[in-house]
Amino acid sequence: MAAIVTYLVIFAVISSALAYDPDMLQDLCVADTSAGIKTVKKGEIFVFPRGLVHFQKNNGDKAASVISAFNSQLPGTQSIAMTLFTSTPAVPDNVLTKAFQIGTKEIDKIKTKLAPKKS
Repeated sequence: MAAIVTYLVIFAVISSALAYDPDMLQDLCVADTSAGIKTVKKGEIFVFPRGLVHFQKNNGDKAASVISAFNSQLPGTQSIAMTLFTSTPAVPDNVLTKAFQIGTKEIDKIKTKLAPKKS
């Protein structure tokens, strides 16, 4: 009986140590690169899956406001440099130049340095 109680205590400690916030998002939005720009209009919402690097760009001629929040204390991590500069499909150069306030030559240098080594 003592062995069973010990086992249950160990199991309870381990399972609580491995607990995490559940990810309520059941579906992932996979980009359709042939669709062009997918525009979020006033009053609409868009959910970015946890850990997904993303960007927003105001294509309108008026100021835009955004409300954002994490759905978890553990929102996930991502290697920003590798994700932005080596992604497929690629993040457009005009977005990278504007975000980092550097020219296209610098963008190309960064992409070259981060590109996977060919064997």
